Amino acid sequence: MHKSSNKVQIIGNLIMATVTLVTVLPFILLFSASFTDSTEIALNGYSFLPKTLSLEAYEYIWNERSQIFRAYFITILVTTVGTTVSLMITMMYAYALSKNYFPGKKFFTLFLVFTMLFNGGLVPTYTMYTRYLHMKNTIFALLIPSLLMGAMNVILIRSYIQNNVPASLTEAAYIDGANEYKIFGTIIFPLSKPIVVTIGMFIGVAYWNDWTNGLYYVTNNKLYSIQQLLNNMLKNIEYLSSNTLASAASNGAVNVPKSTVRMAIAVVGILPILIIYPYVQKFFVKGIALGAVKG
Repeated sequence: MHKSSNKVQIIGNLIMATVTLVTVLPFILLFSASFTDSTEIALNGYSFLPKTLSLEAYEYIWNERSQIFRAYFITILVTTVGTTVSLMITMMYAYALSKNYFPGKKFFTLFLVFTMLFNGGLVPTYTMYTRYLHMKNTIFALLIPSLLMGAMNVILIRSYIQNNVPASLTEAAYIDGANEYKIFGTIIFPLSKPIVVTIGMFIGVAYWNDWTNGLYYVTNNKLYSIQQLLNNMLKNIEYLSSNTLASAASNGAVNVPKSTVRMAIAVVGILPILIIYPYVQKFFVKGIALGAVKG
């Protein structure tokens, strides 16, 4: 029995090591390609161990550093504020739905599920945000549309609260005279840290990677997010690379390191997430396991 258990453990470790390797290798290739000479990529393709190292891609990005630093600031601001507000709205909605005695629970549950099945469509949404709410070219255009609260996140947190926060704690708090706000702030929120971090990671990554709201609602380059700015840089590179006659007047514009800049831009975009994730990974895994919907 002991030997059989060891074999299962070894097989499991090998499978997980293989999955980890398959997951990590693309990132290694991405970093390697971003430091590779563009001529070598054109001749020999991508390699994990480039023969010729080059910083030309990052030099190209560094020349645009003023725009990039401003875009980073906008993205960090939007991600921080949006994630905080979204978490609070989601947590309060989920807490209310977790209570059987909540008045109108069926209606608000139906309302939540309805948003998962139907939406207003792009044209009516665009018209509402630009013509009636006047959010075009404002910071709110990056915060509010489509990202403040997700129905699935509410369901995950509601399930977590129902299955992992003992009802006896809230009942004892009621007996001691605590109201709903006190219970939410001192009991529910602290005991829900794993699922809060997990959902916060989901929301934060969504805000960080979002560029469609900027595409629809922002034309002022001072309000560009990092993803929108990098996407525009990619389009500019494509233009300079494909229109040699138009770009010949620029000094060296024709020789823009097209392939390597793409990789360097991807590195710039994902680097903050890669730095933050190891610190929240233990909560992330625990939150996924405990917050899963149980039958």
